[in-house]
Amino acid sequence: MRLAGPLRVLAVAVSAGLTWLLVSLALGSPGAFPRLQRLLAGPESPPTAGSPRPRRFKCGLARPCPRHHFAFRLVSGAANVVGPKICLEDRMLMSSVKNNVGRGLNIALVNGVSGDLIAAQAFDMWAGDVNELLKFIRPLHEGTLVFVASYDDPATKLTEETRQLFGELGSAVAKELAFRDSWVFVGAKGVQDKSPFEQHVRNSRSSNKYEGWPEALEMEGCIPRRAADPP
Repeated sequence: MRLAGPLRVLAVAVSAGLTWLLVSLALGSPGAFPRLQRLLAGPESPPTAGSPRPRRFKCGLARPCPRHHFAFRLVSGAANVVGPKICLEDRMLMSSVKNNVGRGLNIALVNGVSGDLIAAQAFDMWAGDVNELLKFIRPLHEGTLVFVASYDDPATKLTEETRQLFGELGSAVAKELAFRDSWVFVGAKGVQDKSPFEQHVRNSRSSNKYEGWPEALEMEGCIPRRAADPP
């Protein structure tokens, strides 16, 4: 009988403690039992990972090209420091890493049916021989794709004939291209209209990004594959 009193006191104390604990958990109060709170709340959800990187397709395009199209990306040179790049179907045709770019006009010729590279060459339009460029683009076959990316100065040595040849490939800019302009262009032998794949920024002291040079240009897109000629 002597134990009845202490047991009642102990029962009341335990009951009060449990009541305080439950109230503390219900109110979300940071009490003295954080570990117990976590156990009663169940396992924690794993931390939310950062947004997944957007998927990239051939040549870094944000969307895949339709069937029977070539994916491409062109980047002109930045001033006279960073060389240009020409990418087609995830293959780098010209770049500083490949060590096949240079000051002037960087041109890759591609088979419009298969997408195979025919030739790639840089032509110095400041101190080079424009006749080398003429030999390169005069004898093109019908349907040949022509990718052009400027670097440093693309225009000083251009002649009326070279400007006309680029115009026949679909360029609307070649006739007015000037000293240290930035230019990227995709054309083709035998096109009837002006190419939709062309960008141009003039060299202007008031708007240049790199002191004596305008900003670099970057252009990407999808070019329809030319149908093979019937046998």
